[in-house]
Amino acid sequence: MALTDEDLARTAGEREVLEAFLDGHRQVAVDKLRGLSEADARRRLVPSLTTPIGLVKHLAGVERNWFQHSLAQRPREEIAGDARGGEPSWQVADDVTIDEVVAAFEEACAESRRIAAGFPLDHVVPHERLGEVSLRWIYVHMIREHARHGGHADILREQLDGLAGA
Repeated sequence: MALTDEDLARTAGEREVLEAFLDGHRQVAVDKLRGLSEADARRRLVPSLTTPIGLVKHLAGVERNWFQHSLAQRPREEIAGDARGGEPSWQVADDVTIDEVVAAFEEACAESRRIAAGFPLDHVVPHERLGEVSLRWIYVHMIREHARHGGHADILREQLDGLAGA
């Protein structure tokens, strides 16, 4: 079995470990869509709006919210796509493909990496609900967010075709 980024970062500095774990969870989100048909990616198997494709679209919105809006302090109306992560972020139009959702997610993640690279972990920004948050806190929150939704994706994928695990 190949070593993951998390494995390779086992003795790295704090920032490298945080980045490796977040990137690992980002990859899981994309991997859970790979091999699904467009119909299966949209199947609702739970009462909520949660679908495999909706999870990835939602995570793109969460990336934009925390890195572009909160960390870079860009107004939400200037950010492409959904930057709130609310209910609309779970809904994917019928004419939007898996590849398009994955591309938008990967673009949001690349922009998150670019923005974060410009700040130290201790950099603090104002937050409308929490008062202030540091980049370190944003990384840990994003790891938690991606891990939580990765678990959802695991369950949905297992229900769809039996594929389980990362």
